[in-house]
Amino acid sequence: MTLYRATFLHTPGNPFHDTHALQIEQDGGLLVRNGRIIQSGSYADVRAAHPAEPVEDLRGGLLLPGFVDTHVHFPQVRIIGGLGVPLLDWLDRYALPEEARFGDPTHAAAVAREFVSGLTRSGTTTALVFGSHFASAVDLLFQETERAGLRTVAGQVVSDRLLRPELHTTPELAYSEGKALIEKWHGKGRTRYAVTPRFSLSASEGILDACAALLSEFPDVHFTSHSNENLKEVETVRGLFPESRDYIDTYERAGLLNRRSVLAHNVHMTERELGALAAHKCTSAHCPCSNAALGSGFFPLKQHLAAGVHVSLGTDVGGGTGFSMLKEGLQAYFMQQLLGENGVPLEPAHLLYLATRAGAEALEMEGQIGDFSAGKAFDATLFRPQDGSTMQTVLAHAPSAERALASLFAGGTQADVARVWIEGEGVYTRPELSERAAVSA
Repeated sequence: MTLYRATFLHTPGNPFHDTHALQIEQDGGLLVRNGRIIQSGSYADVRAAHPAEPVEDLRGGLLLPGFVDTHVHFPQVRIIGGLGVPLLDWLDRYALPEEARFGDPTHAAAVAREFVSGLTRSGTTTALVFGSHFASAVDLLFQETERAGLRTVAGQVVSDRLLRPELHTTPELAYSEGKALIEKWHGKGRTRYAVTPRFSLSASEGILDACAALLSEFPDVHFTSHSNENLKEVETVRGLFPESRDYIDTYERAGLLNRRSVLAHNVHMTERELGALAAHKCTSAHCPCSNAALGSGFFPLKQHLAAGVHVSLGTDVGGGTGFSMLKEGLQAYFMQQLLGENGVPLEPAHLLYLATRAGAEALEMEGQIGDFSAGKAFDATLFRPQDGSTMQTVLAHAPSAERALASLFAGGTQADVARVWIEGEGVYTRPELSERAAVSA
């Protein structure tokens, strides 16, 4: 066992419903055995109960639960920063040409390493990943996430129209390749599978039916896709599915919506669609940096909450600005501020919840991860800014831990991540800290 001593913050409850959801231990203790939290509370209390256990002192920073990214594209790492164009033009100019390269296993394996490194170095310990259109590349992704220890839900992306021909498949192949990946990877270690049609714009009724067949045959897998991101996209989908009431109905009619369904963006939602998502207990993955960068629009958080729709955060990556969930939280805050009365004033507790426990709930993992309650896996990120940095100055002079958390969301970056653990296993240590430890030894 190890007793970690740290200033830690977490949200075992939902701050949108509970004003006391944010829990802070200024001098906290987390007793961890075999990757699980045995006791959580003040350091004095935990130490008194376990006076003989070794202590690892993490003070001098903030310890947060590992981030849970609920929408991130594996093949888009190398195209981050394609600014200046709306969604459909961005896909044609930047995303799809790069994604067509993933039939080459050497390319796919190299990007898989970059992708997983980008997540863990940013403090993300669990991710719902939009995979590749190529089953071989998805297999390589799973191999890399297994090697690195990343908690992963991912799947092969399937489409059969309106993309580049090499990214198209057939309903039969979508089913057979998806089944093979599920049988190989779903439930293996920290890996789960997500059935993943790209979006209704590029997925015919046949593809959606093949996805539904997989969900029926393997009822504990997840489902993820896009919806209502861009007005032109919404209009195109309306023309492709004239019998559907709206965008969400294209998935609903196919039987794809349930408690494990996560739909990304949902910027341009109707009241009926929000009601359908709530009825099926689906999650909206809010990707604020992407929504801003591509000019997609303002996320209607107030309407989602009023309808009872669960909301989590995603980085999107290629269409966004990188892997930082801190930046997503900050951008979510900005956009809600700009909406004025139509927005939701977000506080540090909301941002931490959206980046951690909300994602765990979206993936039905709230019993395992998302906060520091006893019984949970020790998935954690230590933010300790580099000596002499502005963030070190700001955190050192913060009047409270809650204010320090706000400052971290406002200005924290990947460079402030000192260490990352997944189920008690150290998966990342900032290089100069590793060198310092080696010298001390």
